[in-house]
Amino acid sequence: MKLKRILPYAKELLQGIVKEGDTVVDATAGNGYDTLFLASLVGTQGHVFAFDVQKEAIESTSEKLCNAELRDRVSLILDSHEHVGEYVKNKISAAVFNLGYLPGSNHEVVTTGNSTTKAISSLLDLLEVGGLIVLVVYHGHEGGKQEKDELISFVRRLPQSFVHVLCYQFLNQENDPPFIIAIEKMKER
Repeated sequence: MKLKRILPYAKELLQGIVKEGDTVVDATAGNGYDTLFLASLVGTQGHVFAFDVQKEAIESTSEKLCNAELRDRVSLILDSHEHVGEYVKNKISAAVFNLGYLPGSNHEVVTTGNSTTKAISSLLDLLEVGGLIVLVVYHGHEGGKQEKDELISFVRRLPQSFVHVLCYQFLNQENDPPFIIAIEKMKER
């Protein structure tokens, strides 16, 4: 197949931006797969800030990083991504979100449009020109459609002269398939 599936395409976007020595953010650490991927991209001189509101997500991510001997490249933060600006002070080249809930855990603990848009606003201030925010939007759960609507409304209002916003999705799949929103920073505000 020539069209990339959602998760491989998200990784491809990040791989095209993140280079050794960069600072990046995983706004939703979850089970740690994106954090591990980003830690491998930033190399020994780079750093990843990984956020999650669930202790089990932070523990799962820490375990994966330790097993891969990449733990020293990552700050694991047990807090909402909406507070990213309280922790990250350096410019970043990229950020990634997997919105929804932590697979295999309490499905009532979900990301929300309000916290996600606050996080995006903070990340846009931290993002280097040419940097990228990649959001994988899972919206088939309770509250997911509201978050999706809030997010789309928010990104549509971002000035075209400041950022370019891409939506990548398969339109003929059933059961609310995930999609990508990618935000590329074109210039400082």
